Amino acid sequence: MPVVNATVAAVFEQIADLLDIEGANPFRIRAYRNAARTIGGLGTDVGTLLKRGEDLRELPGIGDDLAAKTREIVETGKSAFLDRLQKQVPPAVAELLRIPGLGPKRVRTLYHDLDVQSLEQLLRAARDGRIHELPGFGAKTESRIVEAVQAQLSKVRRFKLAVAAQHAEPLLAYLKASPDVVDVVIAGSFRRMCETVGDLDILATAQPSAKVMERFVRYEEVREVLSHGATRGSVVLKSGLQVDLRVVAPECFGAALHYFTGSKAHNISIRRLAQARGLKLNEYGVFRGARRIAGETEQSVYASVGLPYIEPELREDHGEIEAARTGRLPNLVETADLKGDLHAHSKASDGHDSIRDMALAAKARGLSYMAITEHSRRLTVAHGLDPVRLARQIDEIDLLNRELAGLTVLKGIEVDILEDGMLDLPDSILSRLDVVVAAVHSKFGLSCARQTERILKAMDNPHVSLLAHPTGRLIDEREPYDVDMPRVIRKARAARCHLELNAHPERLDLLDSYCRMAREEGVLVSVNSDAHSVHEFDNLRFGVGQARRGWLEKKDVLNTRTLKEVRKLLRRPG
Repeated sequence: MPVVNATVAAVFEQIADLLDIEGANPFRIRAYRNAARTIGGLGTDVGTLLKRGEDLRELPGIGDDLAAKTREIVETGKSAFLDRLQKQVPPAVAELLRIPGLGPKRVRTLYHDLDVQSLEQLLRAARDGRIHELPGFGAKTESRIVEAVQAQLSKVRRFKLAVAAQHAEPLLAYLKASPDVVDVVIAGSFRRMCETVGDLDILATAQPSAKVMERFVRYEEVREVLSHGATRGSVVLKSGLQVDLRVVAPECFGAALHYFTGSKAHNISIRRLAQARGLKLNEYGVFRGARRIAGETEQSVYASVGLPYIEPELREDHGEIEAARTGRLPNLVETADLKGDLHAHSKASDGHDSIRDMALAAKARGLSYMAITEHSRRLTVAHGLDPVRLARQIDEIDLLNRELAGLTVLKGIEVDILEDGMLDLPDSILSRLDVVVAAVHSKFGLSCARQTERILKAMDNPHVSLLAHPTGRLIDEREPYDVDMPRVIRKARAARCHLELNAHPERLDLLDSYCRMAREEGVLVSVNSDAHSVHEFDNLRFGVGQARRGWLEKKDVLNTRTLKEVRKLLRRPG
């Protein structure tokens, strides 16, 4: 079975962690972390790129050595270099880096001085009072370690949606390839497009069921078989993701799919509706007495309680049942509705590909326009553009648009919002652009009042078209900054500015609750890829999933409109 991008990225992160603990060259460590970010964020499977004969060295941050190591991992599933590192430092030691306040230097001390090799050993050492006497530690640090380790050990591991997809979709294809399978669907939080996934629930109809279950447990990525019966099985993949498979009868498939898709709160509410009608609803069907009256399809389940079909992304018991009852369910936006992308980067800043290549990739995905929005000058780590370089890019895009057919490249910038709310570039150059995407990239720790005022002031600038990744969060890595989003949304409405839903799998920012708030306030949301390479336009589907969770319809999404309509909406009244 092919090695997925998340696996390659995880290997490079492990290498970086172990090098960090050993005190290796910081530039070397950063190279592995950047490679993990690049490959983990690709919209196309790296194995597919290799099969096509594409040169991995053309990916950002991937040189000869990392390209060779990537090929080795894809072809063998292993890394000889990681194996060597793990003989020097046990791999569990790297988990200690996940504890707040434990950097590489402290982890190195704990390992070499106390032989601490796991979270459990760390907790024991802290409780025994053996840590506070070490150089660089203290009693307060020791106490904080106990709290942090207990919190970490109590956490249930969850996978980002895009990472889960990299494991789920090959497994689904593997199961579908069986001639015994009639139908197979991934249910659970994955089907509801939740930001993170704890495990995978797969439902299938098949004849005979035992053969499909046997095929399931023989999947090459299975690390451990937890249970194996004729109609139920549970495994843990090499990635650590647990997968449960149930094979059900065709007449029960809809009821089982509804049950295992969830959410729990939604299912309880639907069951109560059934009980009020004298019905019994479970994973096997809808019953009146002993007679099954529905359950072959999900539509039949909802119809039995007097409701129209409710899309999986809405099933959170957040008002969708009342909306269904009163005929107010939204007609959710679909990926095919998108006509453009208003946030992408080229190699002029921190992207990898040329503007032409980015344009052709967008066109190949059915888009009719895209905006090139490089970083502005303040973001030096991303080789941001100053006014002179931006002016040259404006001219370059004008020339390119004369040659391109079927797609228009819009001239834009992702301009930094400075601490005082001013923008990183002058109005004289911003006025020449089609799209100005304003973004916070620094000073995340400001108070709610200061952060909010900073953003509101930036939105006062009449050249600002969009507020990028409005909360600044990185899923499981960085909490949202403290900002009054209701005020920001109301300001967007008043200023006729728009909000971005950044589709990058690590962001998915706007949160679904803020998407819904924007919809209620009449503020348009733009679902953008923030693509830094030609492969990352494929991430738009995750942004659309988040938009659907936020109840957004086609009319609520800015970039479902034609180029002519978008140009008009991007121009704010002066």
